[in-house]
Amino acid sequence: MKAKTSSQFLLCLALLWLAGSGLRLTILAVPPVIPLIHDDLQMSETAVGILSGLPPVLFGLAAVPGSLLIARLGPLATLVIGLLATALGSALRGAAPNLALLYAATVLTGIGVAVMQPSMPPLVRAWMPDRIGFGTAVYTNGLLIGEVLPVALTLPLVLPLVGGWRAGFVAWAVLVALIALIVAVLAPRPLTAGGPASAPPRWWPNWRSALIWRLGLMLGSVIAMYFAANAFIPDYLHSTGRADLISAALTALNVGQLPASLILLAIAGRLERQVWPYALCGALGLFSALGLAFGSSAIVLASAALLGFACAAVLVLILALPPLLSPPDDVHRTSAAMFTISYTCAVVVPILSGLAWDLTGVPATAFVPIGLCGVLLLALAPTIAPPRARA
Repeated sequence: MKAKTSSQFLLCLALLWLAGSGLRLTILAVPPVIPLIHDDLQMSETAVGILSGLPPVLFGLAAVPGSLLIARLGPLATLVIGLLATALGSALRGAAPNLALLYAATVLTGIGVAVMQPSMPPLVRAWMPDRIGFGTAVYTNGLLIGEVLPVALTLPLVLPLVGGWRAGFVAWAVLVALIALIVAVLAPRPLTAGGPASAPPRWWPNWRSALIWRLGLMLGSVIAMYFAANAFIPDYLHSTGRADLISAALTALNVGQLPASLILLAIAGRLERQVWPYALCGALGLFSALGLAFGSSAIVLASAALLGFACAAVLVLILALPPLLSPPDDVHRTSAAMFTISYTCAVVVPILSGLAWDLTGVPATAFVPIGLCGVLLLALAPTIAPPRARA
């Protein structure tokens, strides 16, 4: 149901923001406490890598099942189910007595997030069809804040209050469960998957659609740049004798996302179908990779911040496109396919970066795949323009 009054409009914005934060609160609660989990469960470094890699793999694998849930139950019910599954998985992580159960709980958490993600574009379209870009910027801002809060607050605030990493997972789970309750109770109704009443809703993506692959590869390019940069900045700086920059560089990469999100709250609706923002961000990605690989300390920090800015800007703009470019009953399956492709890129590109480093023995080559993702985004940018504009 479209928000018709100012109070409904503000309620929808608040719900979108809360749901966006719920997409990441439990996922990003893990990195700050990995050393504690490592010691308690006697984990190897490979086991740590698996724990960190499970969520993006699941984001890709479970997105299409999320489309099925949306087709059968509607995006609102799917969102609530995803939030509850994510909360349950996070709480079970806190109770896991061994590594196998920790992995299983992490799988449940990842599946919950994966089915939620394709529900957000249909909700934006249903609640604010005239301001899709703005609604997308709102929930993406919530997502980015949901990345920052656990990283910033878990060690200095949450763990001292609750008494350990296990209780910390439960605390974040309670917050996500509360978001699920608020959304379930206050969300506008009715809201369906969007197809005609006489026709069964479709859920399997049309993989032959060029739109799906363009959107998936463009989103995948920025998600892959972000994941690969987070993975290789620490090792690269350590290998080049600048370990003192690791914390500052990672902070710049992640905090650099926030200005882009705030700016796009004001102007996203005017930019999502323009070519130049995508082209500019692709160029920033390429030059940021070069700056990270070859720059001085100041240039490394600036490049990390610019890369975070570019990734967040494209994330907001791309997530607004499925509800703009797809028929109402296709938004969920277009979104699911887009997430499947994009998170596959997020898994593959860091592997390619590691291979480049291992095969050449040159640390800077780890940033070659990251720079190529910027080139890919730059090349695909013109496909976003309406056909008349391209002609």
